[in-house]
Amino acid sequence: MTLRLLRTAPVLGLLGLAAALVPSVAFAHTGHGDTVGFTAGFGHPIGGLDHVLAMVMVGVFAFQLGGRAMWLVPATFVLVMAAGGALGMAGVEVPFVETGIAVSIIVLGAVVAFGLSAPVAAAMALVGLFAIFHGHAHGAEAPETAAGAAYAAGFMLATALLHAAGVGFGVLIGRVSASRGPIVTRVAGAAAGLAGVATLVGAL
Repeated sequence: MTLRLLRTAPVLGLLGLAAALVPSVAFAHTGHGDTVGFTAGFGHPIGGLDHVLAMVMVGVFAFQLGGRAMWLVPATFVLVMAAGGALGMAGVEVPFVETGIAVSIIVLGAVVAFGLSAPVAAAMALVGLFAIFHGHAHGAEAPETAAGAAYAAGFMLATALLHAAGVGFGVLIGRVSASRGPIVTRVAGAAAGLAGVATLVGAL
């Protein structure tokens, strides 16, 4: 009995974490704070749970796919996000940005939770679609100046590091327990999906 409890402890802990986070989901793009310069851009996505969850799930998804997907999927997100940010900075409207961000967390969390496999091209297309919303939301807050470009560079670097954290999470969990690793990873995806639902409720 004790051994069984020890084995299920990580899963129960993640479920508890999800329950604690769902009511407190915060947007990274609140429209407040400094949006000028590299440092502001680097710190902005890390300060919002919605962006953190989506970015980490992209990394975990890439890890689950393995092979070339481990770098192609995150790279696609960062590049398309930059394009979305450019649209936002230029004042080009993209509909349903907040809803798109919330849905991205739900979908990416579900993909990880169910351990879904997909061709690399399809995975790149999926994350690229969501990257437009994330990029636009932050680009709309940045000025079309050199300081705004530095802000975008910081934002892109922080996003890439969050992707790397997701890949690292998958690798670490797999090494800690080869048998339990997939279960813990999928529960983490489910937790992110629940937080995404809370974000969607707030965005509607």
